[in-house]
Amino acid sequence: MSIAQRELFQLDSPLLGEIRGERSLMAFPFFALAKNAWMKPLSYSTPTVSIEVRPSARGVATIYDKEIVLYIASLMAAKIEAGMAISQDFTFTAHDLFTVTGANHSARSYSRLADALERLQGTQIRTNIEAGGEGEEGFFSWLSEARLQYARSANGEKRLKSVKVRLCDWLFRAILRDGQVLDYASTYFQLGPIERRIYEVARSTCVDGEPLDMDLQLLKLQTGFQNPLSNFRIAMRQIAAANAIPGYDIALIEDAPAAVVEDGPRKAGRRSAAARVVITRRALLTSEAADGPA
Repeated sequence: MSIAQRELFQLDSPLLGEIRGERSLMAFPFFALAKNAWMKPLSYSTPTVSIEVRPSARGVATIYDKEIVLYIASLMAAKIEAGMAISQDFTFTAHDLFTVTGANHSARSYSRLADALERLQGTQIRTNIEAGGEGEEGFFSWLSEARLQYARSANGEKRLKSVKVRLCDWLFRAILRDGQVLDYASTYFQLGPIERRIYEVARSTCVDGEPLDMDLQLLKLQTGFQNPLSNFRIAMRQIAAANAIPGYDIALIEDAPAAVVEDGPRKAGRRSAAARVVITRRALLTSEAADGPA
C-alpha cells in the first residue's frame, strides 16, 4: 500500500450521512452571530443555565465557525452508528468540509478555515450544562488541538493535505453518552446568522410537534442576539414575512402599543408593544415523512 493510500484510510472524511448537532449546542447561544470578528465576551444566564464565552485574540467563535463543529459532530455520530471505534481526534479534508457546508473551494475559503480553527481553539467557554453525566468547573475550548497538515509538490508549492483536530471533552461526552443528537435541514448552511439560530431553537425545542410560544425578549436571549430588542423585532418581522426557516412556520404576534403620558415637558408617546413569537413545525408531506424528521 502506498503512502497516499495509507493516508486516505486514516481520514474520517468524507461525511456520508446527514449534518447533525448536539442538542445543547442547538438550544443555547454559544457562538457569536457575526460573520466578522466579534471581540466582546458573550453571556447567557437563566435560573437553570449559565454560559460565559470569552474571546481569543481573533475574537469569539462565530455561527459560521460552528459549521466545523457540526461537521465534526456529524462525522462522530456516523462512526457511532456504524459501530466504529471513536476517539476525540478527527482528520478530514478541507475539500469535503467545503462540499458539505456549501463553501466554495477558493483560496479565501482556505484562509477563512485557518482563522475559524484558531477561534475555535482560542475561544474559552464556561457553562454549568452537564455533558455525559458530568459537570466541569473552569473553561474549555471547542478544539483542544487544530492543525492544518501540508505537503510540498515537486515544484515546491504548498498543498493542504488534511485538517486534524481534537474535539473538547465536554462535547465529546455529550455526543457519546447523552445521545441527544439531532439532524439538521439540508438548507441550514444557506441561512443567515439569525435564521440559523431561530432554526436551531425551533429544532431543539419543537421535537414533539408542540408549538413554541416565546416572549420576544426571551427569544432574543435564546438566540444570542446582541443588538437592541427593537432591532431584533425588525429582524423577526422580516423572518416571519419571508417564511424561510426550513420545516417551521414563524409568527410574530405584537400587541397594540399602549399610550403613555409622562409628566413634565415631554410629549405623550407610546410604550413599545409587547410581542411574542410562535414557532410551529410544518406538517410533513408523505414523501418527507418517509425520509425521516426535518
